[in-house]
Amino acid sequence: MDRAAVWERYVTSWKVQSVAEKRALFSTCLAHECTYTDPLQVARGWDALLSYMVEFQKQVPGGHFVTEHFATHHQKSIAKWRMLSADAVQIGEGTSYAEYDANGLLVAMTAFFETATS
Repeated sequence: MDRAAVWERYVTSWKVQSVAEKRALFSTCLAHECTYTDPLQVARGWDALLSYMVEFQKQVPGGHFVTEHFATHHQKSIAKWRMLSADAVQIGEGTSYAEYDANGLLVAMTAFFETATS
């Protein structure tokens, strides 16, 4: 499985608005038992991640991510990204580390970015 394509489907799941669209994308890129971690949240499994993504969209309507650099080896990847507003203005940047299972699905995603308390 192409890890870059899997990563981009995951990135797209942050942007799409409906839970049904997110779930459809999840089925193509995330293991059900995945874990997402960032400086503000730990979400275990699809439902917790969905809740976090919905909350993100409430706080940053139309917010989305663009991958600037992606590298992968040995079922792991790192991505540098920018967070953009609905009108494509950069409002943040960060780096994510990810791990993939034997089927090529994401099992762990860890995002690093500046916060007000960093």
